Order: sequence, then C-alpha cells, then structure tokens
Amino acid sequence: MNGQLQTATSVYFAPYFSNGLIIGLIVAAFLLLALSIYHNRIGFWGRIVCAAAFIFLLANPSVIDQKRIPTNDVAAIIIDQSASQSFLNRKDLAKAAEQYLQERLQGFDNLEVRTAYTTADASNTEIFAALDDVLADIPEQRRAGAIIVTDGQIHDIPAMKDRYDDYGPVHVLLTGKKDEIDRRIEIIEAPAYGLVGDTVTVQYKVVDSGSGTHEEFATVVTKMNDGSPNMDLVPPDEVRTATVKIEHAGQNIFDIQVSPLEQEITTVNNRMPIVINGVRDRLRVLLVSGQPHAGGRTWRNLLTSDPGVDLVHFTILREPEKMDMTPQSELSLIAFPFRELFEVKLYDFDLIIFDRYRLNRILPNYYFANIAKYVQDGGALLEVSGPSFAGEDSIYSTALRDVLPAYPTGQVFEKHYKPKVTEIGHRHPVTQGLTWGGTEDGWGEWLRQIGLQAGSGNTIMSGYNNQPLLVLDRVGEGRIAHLGSDQIWLWSRGYEGGGPHAELLRRLSHWLMKEPALEEEYLMASAYNKTVRVERRSLQENPLDATITGPAGFEQTITLTPNKRGTLSGEYTVESAGVYGVSDGTHKRFVIVGDINTPEFTNVITSDEAIKPVTAASQGSVKWLSEDAQPTVKMVRASGRYGQDASWIGLRRNGSFDVAQVTDRPVLPLWIFAALMMVLVTGCWWFEGRRRN
Repeated sequence: MNGQLQTATSVYFAPYFSNGLIIGLIVAAFLLLALSIYHNRIGFWGRIVCAAAFIFLLANPSVIDQKRIPTNDVAAIIIDQSASQSFLNRKDLAKAAEQYLQERLQGFDNLEVRTAYTTADASNTEIFAALDDVLADIPEQRRAGAIIVTDGQIHDIPAMKDRYDDYGPVHVLLTGKKDEIDRRIEIIEAPAYGLVGDTVTVQYKVVDSGSGTHEEFATVVTKMNDGSPNMDLVPPDEVRTATVKIEHAGQNIFDIQVSPLEQEITTVNNRMPIVINGVRDRLRVLLVSGQPHAGGRTWRNLLTSDPGVDLVHFTILREPEKMDMTPQSELSLIAFPFRELFEVKLYDFDLIIFDRYRLNRILPNYYFANIAKYVQDGGALLEVSGPSFAGEDSIYSTALRDVLPAYPTGQVFEKHYKPKVTEIGHRHPVTQGLTWGGTEDGWGEWLRQIGLQAGSGNTIMSGYNNQPLLVLDRVGEGRIAHLGSDQIWLWSRGYEGGGPHAELLRRLSHWLMKEPALEEEYLMASAYNKTVRVERRSLQENPLDATITGPAGFEQTITLTPNKRGTLSGEYTVESAGVYGVSDGTHKRFVIVGDINTPEFTNVITSDEAIKPVTAASQGSVKWLSEDAQPTVKMVRASGRYGQDASWIGLRRNGSFDVAQVTDRPVLPLWIFAALMMVLVTGCWWFEGRRRN
C-alpha cells in the first residue's frame, strides 16, 4: 500500500431550509421577475441578480477537503492442484504459469497478489471455494480480478450468474490441449450388497471423449474376485449388463477393465472395480446328535441363539426295529425324512455337525457316501467325537473315512487336562489370539479325550499327553473339522473358570463356511490415504515378498515381515489414485487408492465449456497455455475491456482509497455573502432610482 496522502476537494450544497421551500422561493422569484419583464419595469436585470444571489445564499454552498490514502487492489491467483492436473505435462505448465504471474504482477504499484491452491487429494476441483476464501475480506470495489490456472474441470461453479462479476475480470489459463482424447468405464448401476450364492447385475458402458475417437468396439474384460476373466466387445455408449455371482461373505470385487485408446490421456479410469459386500442369508445347519449327553444342549443353544441360523436337529432316540409297547396312536414321534435330508436337500445345508454319533441301522452307508461327496463338492462337516468313535460303532467305519482328517487309535482317555493351542495353532485364524480371562492359561480343564492320530490337515489344538484335539483339513472344494472330545460343554458351564467356547465354535463354524477373514493362507490389502498396506496370514512365519502393481505400469516389490499379530505385513506409499494389485506369487488382491469413481476422474479432457459463462460475464478471457505464449498482464481502468479477444489479460485498476481526514467549510464566510447582498441590493436600488429620474 502506498501511504502518501492525496488531497481531493469537492463542492456541495447544504441548504438552510428544506428543498421544497427553496424550490418554492425559486418559483416565486421567477414569477415576479416574469411579471416585471412583462410590464417592462426598469432594472429587472438587477432584480434577477439579487434574487439569484439570495437563493444561492440560502442553498449554503460548502467545500469538502478530503485527505485520502490510496488502497491496494487485490488480484487472486488460483492454482489447480487436483488429481487430474497430474496427467501429461499439466503440472509443469501450471508451475511455469504461476512463476510467470508472480513475477509479472509484483511490478504493479498498489496491487496486492494473493495465491491459493486447490486441495490435491480432493475428489472434486473446488476452484471457487478457494477463490471465495482468498477474497473473503476484500470488498468488491478493491478486487482487481482473478487468474485461474486449471484444466477446466471445475466442479463448484456458482449457480447464481449474478455472482460472476463479483470477482472482477476472471481469466482462465488452461493447462491441457485441445485435441485430447480419453476412454473410461462409467457405472450405471451396481448393488452394494448381495446374498452369498445369489447373482446380482451390474450395468456399465464405455464412454469415449474428445476428437478422433472413432473405434467401433472396445474390448472389455470383467472378472469376479480371483476367478477367470470374461472378454466382450462393447460399442461405445451402449449400456451393458453383467451378471455376477456373490462367491463369499465380505468384500467381493467385480473388476471391469476396458482396452485403452492410442494416445489417450490416462488409463486410470479405464478400470473400475466394484465392491459388492456378500451377506449370508439364514445359514442352514444340520445337527445330527447321537446318544444324549450333558453337552448336547451346548450345540443347540449356540446355534439357536443366532437369529441368522436355521437349525435342523436330528437326534437318535431309538432304532426303528426296537420294540416299544406304547400304542402307536399315542406316540408323538413322527417318521424322520431321512431321504429328503441326506439325498434330496443335502446340498441346501451350509454345515453338517455330527455330535457323538454312533453307527446304527438308521442311516445306511450310502448316506455317508453322499455326505463325503457333499464335502468334496464344497460343503462343510464338523465331527465331534464321543467314546463310540474309538469302538466298533465308529463313524470312521463309513465312507466318511475318506474325508476325516484323523483316525481313531482305539483309546479313550478319562483324564483331567487343559486344552492347548499348538505352535501352528498360534498362527491359524481359528485359534490365533484365542484367550479367556485375558490369558490362555486361564482355560478350564476337560475330562475326556478320544485318542486320534492325525492323518492330514493341521492340528491346531492338543489335549491330554499332547494328543491331537482339534484337526482341520480341506478336502476337495470343502472343509472338515474334527474335535476329539465331547467335553467343550464344561467351558460353557464355567467348570474351573470355563473357557472361550463360544468364540472358538464361532470361528470354527465360520472357517468351515469359508469366511475370508478366517483363511489360514490369506493375503489382505487395504489403503489409508495413499499408503497401501499388505498383510499376509500364513502358517509359515518366514518373511516373503509381495509385488504391488498399479496404473501406468507402476510396480514395486516390498518385503513382508513378522509382526506382533502373528502375521506378515508391510506397506508402501504410492503417488496417485487408482486400482492397485497386490500379489505374493500365490494369491492376488486388489485395493482402491483414493476414490476413482469421482468427478475428478469421470471427465479428464481439458475443456473451457464449464468456465466460459463466468469469463464472459466478468469480461475475462480463456487462454490455452499449450498453444499460446504466456499472456501479457496489464492494469486497466474500469472500462469493460480486459483482453477478451487479445493476447493479453487485463486486471481492473479501481483507484480505491481510504479517507484519513475530512474538512467541511463554506465557499465564502456568511458575512461576505451578507455584504455582497447589501451591495447588490443597494446598487439595484440606486440604479432603478436614477433611471426613474
């Protein structure tokens, strides 16, 4: 701000009486003078002068002297730092333009330059929010204008057009090129949730933007999770519908990728992963109980307490051939639908549990063959063994021996022991971190264990004399768990302090039903801001490498090392938003960094279409930095011409000021006016008297 005082003088009238009275006197004087002229009175010119002087005296002419301090005009420079500015050489052009403008505008007197930047990691480009912030304390009469350096993708242009002129002339320097092209995937409709095992539909289309995009078909590749990719030829702008199956609970990623155009701006919007959360409908569980025992109710209570579980409980009370003298009309039992459950609707169940089951003549062997095939085809089976498993009536004598992970040794240990998590169990998600009362040592004892010899799978818990207690295995597409004791009910009753029976059984059942969060060999990837975090759960604890791949050929290998959670982990910070793949050589996952389904990536073509109404209304201009030289900047007095059609841009010189001092005084002192009136009246009287003589 230039602090030199400037003086300005102006004249104004402050009448002693109201304006109406002054106007009345003027009219009366005019009428009297007109009458004098009509009668040709002598000296009417002198009367005119006297009347005018008298009215002038009553109007009280005054002089105002102002001491003014000139104030600076304020010009705003807004630099677009949004994600779309990272394409091509837009950042370099913007940086060069900012440096040029700063140097050029510093040379103007009485001009303050304020610079603001849009948020780099925002999903929208909010230019006018930054402009409003930087000019919030500046009145309109001091605003010299705004210069915006952007790619033209602006998402907060004011809806009220009468605001366009509030900023002064708005000039836009575009950082892109006029001949840009781009191809993207646009999602029309996609569900956020789906039932596991059901299908959902996703609608999408391929959109080509810019000049010269005349390909008749685009190649679209779709893939659900880690499944096989499907390829299709899709015409641009045609809505397509994809039907996908929800494979498991939790996050399912349906990936859509379209082939790129030659020389398109970016491929970051050529890929659109859609996250569909799989939720299970009511789980159907078949519980087959053998001889009734104290722990039988534990299973029933656990399963019926969950409102999401449909339980079918089959209890063997007596064999069909057993004689019963009760009259048939008084029997309340009905014939059990064996064929319907074990043949027709077997595959409708998500989990089958055998609790202390012993062989009898109720279930024929081919039913067990059906169950073994059900497991191999993707079903889940839990065998909870009682004493009968070690004897002649063992379920191991059926076709289930082909899928059971452990076989009986023929021994039953009626001993006190505390179940323990094995070394491999400490890394398995079913028993990892499984505590009770804050410690694993606080578990209560069990009183019986069936002798088992693990033939396959992983023994994650051991019991008496380190005998296998809980063995898990994968068979074909399905899973099976073998618990070598019927004593878990003691924990539910709080025997010797109890134990984590509910959590163990919850984890066990969800692992059997292939819950992704409980996979023992599982790769997890997540993103926080721009940091990709990788976690690998494994039954092995040796460090291993993971490769992160991303847009524009990005590839980075990181080492995953053991952490306190018993998993392997690592992280890496990437520079740009997009879809990143993470692979450890066996498993592959995708993670979305940032929100790529935003306006910032929807249309990345440089365009002046959105901002033109603002520049036109404010008498500003649009310049293309990629084609034009840096424009000359001028300060122009308010004229409405600020370089709209020229190679220069103009900022408004307002000439605003602050008033430091005001002095108010009459044009002439009152006594001088009175003396002049006396002279005029006396002169007029003398002149008229002389003429009459």
